[in-house]
Amino acid sequence: MDAIILQILNGLDKGSAYALIALGLTLIFGTLGVVNFAHGALFMIGAFVAVTLQRLLGLSFDQVDPTKSDFMGNPLKVKVPYAESWFGPEVGAAIIDWSVPLAILLAIPVMLLFGFILERGLIKHFYKRPHADQILVTFGLAIVLQELIKYFFGANPIQTPAPSAFTGSFDFGVLLGFDPNAIIYPYWRLVYFAFAALVLSGVFAFLRYTTFGMVVRAGMADRETVGLLGINIDKRFTIMFGLAAAVAGIAGVMYAPILSPNYHMGMDFLVLSFVVVVVGGMGSLPGAVAAGFLLGILQSFASMNEVKSLIPGIDQVIIYLVAIIILLTRPRGLLGRAGVMED
Repeated sequence: MDAIILQILNGLDKGSAYALIALGLTLIFGTLGVVNFAHGALFMIGAFVAVTLQRLLGLSFDQVDPTKSDFMGNPLKVKVPYAESWFGPEVGAAIIDWSVPLAILLAIPVMLLFGFILERGLIKHFYKRPHADQILVTFGLAIVLQELIKYFFGANPIQTPAPSAFTGSFDFGVLLGFDPNAIIYPYWRLVYFAFAALVLSGVFAFLRYTTFGMVVRAGMADRETVGLLGINIDKRFTIMFGLAAAVAGIAGVMYAPILSPNYHMGMDFLVLSFVVVVVGGMGSLPGAVAAGFLLGILQSFASMNEVKSLIPGIDQVIIYLVAIIILLTRPRGLLGRAGVMED
């Protein structure tokens, strides 16, 4: 039972990342009809926003420390971060320690702006083009962004630690009545799951309970009719593209302590997230979220040693096998709508 609970927790962790990325992909496809293969790169850029802020906050200058001396008795020069100099040692150290959560405040405007520029500068020219053209141009853009990250940050993963308050692990064994240390799970992964649930709930609440969201949902169902009512639906869809980019970006920010950012992490998540979108149903927001958590849990169980010993390599293909089975029995996906991608 403890192994099952642990794998469910691992699945929810992976599923959270899949669901957040797939949600943005589905928002873009549902509103603009664009198959955006650059969306994984937005997740990657978000992770590197966290890296950038951490490096900026870590900038320091040399200062003579009279309390320390070298072997000859001369005062030593020590590195003092600018943040500690400006805000004081305690506040400055806390700001540096909490650089990953603080990076969300930087990532939101950066990703919104990047999303607006991307949609207005490139994507809008491919609205009426075949999906194959959209895939080619956005996949090419993803490669360009990947290489730019590689050029500026290098090819090696960059460690981006979580705040020290969340570096330990939570003992689920004691909470659930098992033996101590039976189910140990990192605090930050639990934080990520809670964060993902909050973001997903916020996006769904925004679309369901605000006038802006209701108009967007109406536009997703019948864009032409909404336009005939005098509503500038294109402007609203552009904002939704920026929102989707921001969701991917902050998902990348918070995932940085779990998976050290590297230049190919966007591509790694992109393929899996597209499978999630297709399984959930193209254009279906609830389907994307449900499929994300479903496939994350299945992948987690498939990675158990007991399962891999029976079926070697099953952890690498389980998502694709499930996708094949679902699409053979239900071509529209779990919660897909009629007519989507059928033209």
